[in-house]
Amino acid sequence: MGNKPSVVEVGSMSKRDTRISIFIIGLLFFIFGFVTWVNAILIPYFKIACELSNLQSYFVAFAFYISYFIMSVPSSYLLKAVGFKKGMMVGFWAMAVGALIFIPAALTRTYEVFLLGLFTIGLGLAVLQTAANPYITILGPKESAAQRISIMGICNKGAGIIAPLIFAAVILKPTDTGLFEQLAHMGAQERAAALDELIRRVITPYAVVGTVLFLLGLMVRYSPLPEINTESESSEVAAANAGKKSIFEFPHLILGALAIFLHVGTQVVAIDTIIPYATHDMGISLLEAKTFPSYTLAATIFGYCMGILLIPKVISQVNALRFCTVLGALLVACITLVKGQVTLLGHTTDISIWFVVLLGLANSLVWAGIWPLALEGLGRFTKLGASIMIMGLCGNAILPLVYGYFADAYNLRAAYWVLFPCYLYLIFYAFYGHLIRRWSPAFSSNIQLKQEVQTYEVSEEKN
Repeated sequence: MGNKPSVVEVGSMSKRDTRISIFIIGLLFFIFGFVTWVNAILIPYFKIACELSNLQSYFVAFAFYISYFIMSVPSSYLLKAVGFKKGMMVGFWAMAVGALIFIPAALTRTYEVFLLGLFTIGLGLAVLQTAANPYITILGPKESAAQRISIMGICNKGAGIIAPLIFAAVILKPTDTGLFEQLAHMGAQERAAALDELIRRVITPYAVVGTVLFLLGLMVRYSPLPEINTESESSEVAAANAGKKSIFEFPHLILGALAIFLHVGTQVVAIDTIIPYATHDMGISLLEAKTFPSYTLAATIFGYCMGILLIPKVISQVNALRFCTVLGALLVACITLVKGQVTLLGHTTDISIWFVVLLGLANSLVWAGIWPLALEGLGRFTKLGASIMIMGLCGNAILPLVYGYFADAYNLRAAYWVLFPCYLYLIFYAFYGHLIRRWSPAFSSNIQLKQEVQTYEVSEEKN
């Protein structure tokens, strides 16, 4: 495997090296966002071109995100063996292969081959996420980790705002609204020819994406990004972890991974279902509805900006997490219960769709709040702990299918109720779950937990 690069301790890095590292990781998060959030337009696009049901169309998200569950733990061993930069190069190249698989998929209009391409892109992203998230979490003081993650979130969601718009501009034409209306009245041969032409529009953009991803892999491999030691332990952490042999001996991590599972699921449902909700339930054309995922992501970016400005000076990252989880539960109730026509930003819609948009704000600081709490005190278990957290990203695969099932069984609006128990669990983790340090019966651990709560709150006040 050749010589491994020298490993740098985080505390020994200069401010200049730290800023360069944050910039490079920010670029990675931009790429994550661009490749990930384009799924919001792919779902309705494939539904039309491949003639799918709601449930079938959400296999786009399933194929893309289930790869995180499969690849996250192997990613940690890959990164340990070859280092961050070579591992990231492998991740980018896997994504490039996945993008190029879209070419034969489009030529044959085979939905299953598209899903294989999305799965392969997800494999590469799993490697990159396993590297980037713990890297940015420990690249500075832990009390400002949420602030750094918020900056990464702006890079991610900023790309997410433009990705569906660029993709729609490349593959959709102004005349497509009429085409979609005519498809039901066409004969079998004429419809097949029209759908073949529609689906083959992805060939050029994904060939370009594949090439760019390959070149980005080379760029990261030879970038000045340092290899940092993610497994260093203070004397206190080393003493606390001395007798621990398994990652499962950290309840706050495992509960945090479940929190990530539910959080990312709620986030992707809010973004990837809003176009079908607008077009199906409100009669808005696809060309108009394509902007709604961008509104949701803009709300998320606003939340990130608030996090950067306020954490930790005005509000602690754990209190920001608590606020966002409670807000999410309230918004889900509003989506399903509040009705009425409104005109906003040039769209005349039911008010409920704007509550879906505001879920972007509720989701904004949840990821940034969970990660530092879940990785707290892992020491030498940090890389493996990050892998467990990345496994939680398969929530993006599962929850859209659950939503799609209820959307087919009831309706798109009622299906948003599936998010409510997710937010209830996130509220539990924000207020209580992240403090649990032992798998013990609740009654016997009450005294210990109370002491930990008091200690934690004192440290938060100092920060």
